[in-house]
Amino acid sequence: MKLVKKALSFMEILHNFSLKKYNTFGIEAKAKQFVAVHSSEELKTILQENKSHKKFILGGGSNMLLTKDIDALVIHIDLKGKKIIEENDDFVWVESQAGENWHEFVLWTIDQNFGGLENMSLIPGNVGTTPVQNIGAYGTEIKDTFVSCEAMTIASQEMKTFLKEDCHFGYRESVFKNQAKDQYVITSVVFKLTKRNHKINISYGDITSELEKNNIINPSLKDVSNAVIAIRQSKLPDPKNLGNSGSFFKNPILLKSDFEKIHQQFPEMKYYDVSETEVKVPAGWLIEQAGFKGKRFGDAGIHKNQALVLVNYGNATGQEILNISKDIQETIFKTFGIHIEAEVNVI
Repeated sequence: MKLVKKALSFMEILHNFSLKKYNTFGIEAKAKQFVAVHSSEELKTILQENKSHKKFILGGGSNMLLTKDIDALVIHIDLKGKKIIEENDDFVWVESQAGENWHEFVLWTIDQNFGGLENMSLIPGNVGTTPVQNIGAYGTEIKDTFVSCEAMTIASQEMKTFLKEDCHFGYRESVFKNQAKDQYVITSVVFKLTKRNHKINISYGDITSELEKNNIINPSLKDVSNAVIAIRQSKLPDPKNLGNSGSFFKNPILLKSDFEKIHQQFPEMKYYDVSETEVKVPAGWLIEQAGFKGKRFGDAGIHKNQALVLVNYGNATGQEILNISKDIQETIFKTFGIHIEAEVNVI
């Protein structure tokens, strides 16, 4: 179908627009209307001139599964830029615009010898969506370095600053997924990073063994980043080559009292203490034990190297991938009595 272009101030709205290249699953879905904004001013204009339209805010498309066409005006947040806004001998405060690619931003901070984000190298997506999910990997989360973010109120186009305490960060949770859901568009994020005396965190996962393999005893920020990249590349497929959204499920957190009963029945079950009263169970281990790892159903399936990752081998629909995820959830609950939640937003 032919695209129809409509001039709007200094932007243009595209109709019946394919989102295949705008979601890392590579799902073919259409937007009723689509526009990319490159500044807060453009975003304000679009919101003001389309108050009666349903709106869908699109960032890097890395944490969503499209199961249908989007019957709304899709606003792609493509704000670029990063800068140092404050620094002293020990710390630097860096502001990044929401449309910056996360991994490229992390590599830039490492090149400046700014510490704090290196363990989150190669996570797909853009900077603006990182606080929404409180993304994390290998023992670190956004909340560890997050200072604040600027967000535009969709209804009134007013700007609001969210400090860390305003965001109510939890495990893959924030105020933007709960009380403030669909009310704001994050336009920029500020991080506080170290300039010296970096807190190198290599205790989680396979980082230590990866460093040992390369005979690295006193790792730099770059060494940690390279180790994380190598580990992720060995386990996780590149969305450019194989459609996926990274980890599809959250690792379930259980009360120790509940876990102990399950652990008696499944003594080989892996777990990690997260507090005096709670433990985290690796969802990937549960899925693998249930026999799903590497399985393929048409063009949808579970990755052969990481059971947490659902993949699109080419022409899978979002509904087909969603059906697999539900089958996994039901099987895990029947087998272990544990409910695993999707980390990916299902649209």
